[in-house]
Amino acid sequence: MISPVVELHPGVFRLRDTCNVYVVLSAEPRPGGERTAVAVDFGSGAVLDHLAEMGVDRLTDVLMTHHHRDQGQGLPRAVAAGVRIHVPPVERDLFDRVDEMWRTRQLYNDYNLRQDRFSLLEPVPVAGVVPEYRSADYGGVRVETYPTPGHTTGSVTYVVDRDGRRLAFTGDLVYAPGKVWSLAATQWSYTENEGPAMTVLSCYALMRLQLDELLPSHGEAMADPQEALGLLATRMRAYVDSRRPYPWDLQTRMSEPYVLVTEHLLLNRTSNACSYVLLSASGAALLIDYGYDMTTGLPPGGDRAARRPWLASLPALREQYGVTAIEVALPTHYHDDHVAGLNLLREVEGTQVWAPSNVAPVLEAPMVHDLPCQWWDPIRVDRVLPVGGTFTWREYEITVHELPGHTLYAAAFELVVDGVKVLVTGDQQEGLGIPGHRREVLNYQYRNLFRIEDYRASAALYRRVAPGVMVSGHWEPRWVDQAYLDMLTEEGEELVRLHHELLPLDELDLGADSVLVHLTPYLSAVAAGATCELTATVRNPLPQAAEAAVRLVVPDGWSVSQPDERHVSLDPSASGAVTWQVRVGAPQTRARVAADVRVGDLMLGQQAEAIVDVLPFDAPGTRP
Repeated sequence: MISPVVELHPGVFRLRDTCNVYVVLSAEPRPGGERTAVAVDFGSGAVLDHLAEMGVDRLTDVLMTHHHRDQGQGLPRAVAAGVRIHVPPVERDLFDRVDEMWRTRQLYNDYNLRQDRFSLLEPVPVAGVVPEYRSADYGGVRVETYPTPGHTTGSVTYVVDRDGRRLAFTGDLVYAPGKVWSLAATQWSYTENEGPAMTVLSCYALMRLQLDELLPSHGEAMADPQEALGLLATRMRAYVDSRRPYPWDLQTRMSEPYVLVTEHLLLNRTSNACSYVLLSASGAALLIDYGYDMTTGLPPGGDRAARRPWLASLPALREQYGVTAIEVALPTHYHDDHVAGLNLLREVEGTQVWAPSNVAPVLEAPMVHDLPCQWWDPIRVDRVLPVGGTFTWREYEITVHELPGHTLYAAAFELVVDGVKVLVTGDQQEGLGIPGHRREVLNYQYRNLFRIEDYRASAALYRRVAPGVMVSGHWEPRWVDQAYLDMLTEEGEELVRLHHELLPLDELDLGADSVLVHLTPYLSAVAAGATCELTATVRNPLPQAAEAAVRLVVPDGWSVSQPDERHVSLDPSASGAVTWQVRVGAPQTRARVAADVRVGDLMLGQQAEAIVDVLPFDAPGTRP
C-alpha cells in the first residue's frame, strides 16, 4: 500500500487526507532527543497514525488556516492527544463556540451564502488565536501569519522559513496556478462577490512577501508563487468584472488606496468607513477612524466570522508617502466600521488609541450599554481627550467637539491642515446635500440614543467653527459654503419641528427613542451562584417632579438585595440611578432580567432588560 505521506523538503511532510495536512518538524530535538512537530490543518486526524513515518514522536500544535470541516473534522483527536489548537482570530467562534452558530444560524429565508455551516459539528477547545502580521514559536517552529481572505472571510496563510526557502501554507486561497478549490465558497452574500475580490487582494498581498513555494490545502505544491498568484489574480479579476456593471480596478485599489484631501490629509478610499491619515513632517502619521480596511463589501451576518479587520493599505502608505510610524489613532465614535482595526493596529504597529472622553468608556467596556454596532472586544484607550479641549500631536493642534446625533457617544475633530480648517464629523450627516437640488440626509438612529435637538446643536457648532472642508465617515469631502451651513440649520430646525408634531412632548417627554430606563451592564457573564451588580437609570418624562419606583424582575431561583423595589425622587427631565446586588442561579445562556418602572402615576412596565450569561462553576473564563 502506498503511504499517503510525502517529504516535500527536509523536515516538511504532506499527508493526503480530507485536505492536505502538512507537518513541520521542530528545528532541533527537545531535551532527551524527543522530536516534535506542528501540523498545518488537521483533516480527519489520520496524521496521528503516521507520525512514526515522519520521524516525529509528538505533535505539539496544530495551526488551522480556516474553519471548514474538511480542514479540521478530526480535531477532537488532537484534543485527546494533548495537541494545542490555534485558529485565525476572525474565526475563533467557529471552533470553540461553533455550537452557538448552530443554535442561532438563520435557516429560513436565508440570504447569507457564507459557508459557515461547513464548520465543525461540535466545539473544540482552542489554545489561542494566531497573531496576524507577526511571527510566533510553536513547538520550536517559527511561523509568520498573514490574513488572506477569499475562500473564507477569516482565512490566513502561514509562512515558514526552512533551508533558505520561504514556504507558504495557503489553505484554500489557491489550488493551482490560476485556479481555486471552490468558487462557491467565495460567494458570501446573495448578489455580491466580496470573496472573489478579496481573493484578488490576498494574491497581491502575498506577492509582496518574496515567497519560494505555495503549499495549498488541496492541490500540488507550486514552485513559482509569483506566477501562480499573479495568474489567479488576473483570472479572478476577470470573474469579478463579469459580475459587475463596470470593471473594478482591484490592482489600483491595493497599490493606491489613498487620495488627497489636502497635501497632508489623506482619505483611504478602500475602507468601509472612511479612514483619514494626517501626515507629519516627521514621517509619523495619525489615523482618524480605522475599521474595515480594504473592503470589497460586508457579508451578511453580524457574527465575528463575517467581519475582517486587516492592514492591507499600510504598505502603500509607507511606500508612497514615506510614513515611518503610525503613532496615534483617533475614533470619532465607537461603531465597529470605525474602530474594528484599532486593536490590530496597536498589536502590529504599536499605535496608541486616543479617544474623546465620551467615546472612551464605550470602547473600553463594550456592551455595558445596549448600543448597536459595537466591536466585540474591549479597545484600550491610551489617552482620554476632554471634550471641548485642544490637544497637540506633532505640529498640529486638534480640538475635540461633542457631536451627538448619529450616536450619543461621538465627537468631531477640528484642525488646520495645509492652511485649511478641517472638521471631521464621522457619520453625522452624509455631506453631499446641495441647496436647490437635493436635501441633506441627517444620519440619526434612535437606538444610538439620538436626541431631538442634536442636529440643531451640530448646525450651530458648524457655524461657530466655520470649516473650509468637512470630512465624514462614508462620503466624499464636502467643501463648505454659507448655503450648506444654512441648509443644515434649516434641516436641524425641521427635525425638531417634526418630532414635536408627532410626539406628545408637551405632556409627556419620552424623548426621541421612547426609552426612559436603561439597565447596565446590558450584557454580562457571571459564574453560577455568584453575585453581580445591576444599575437602573430612569428619567422623569413628566412636566412636574415625581417619584420613580423601579423593581427588578429576575429568573426563578435568583435573589435580589432588598428592597427589590427602589425609589428615587426626580425633577422634570432629570435622571436618577438605583442599584441592586443580584445572586444568580444555575448555568443558563442569556438569562433575562427586567426593570419594571413606575414614574408618578405613569405605569411603564418592564421597559428595560439586561442579559446575563450564567457560566458553570468551573468555567475557565468569561471570554466575550
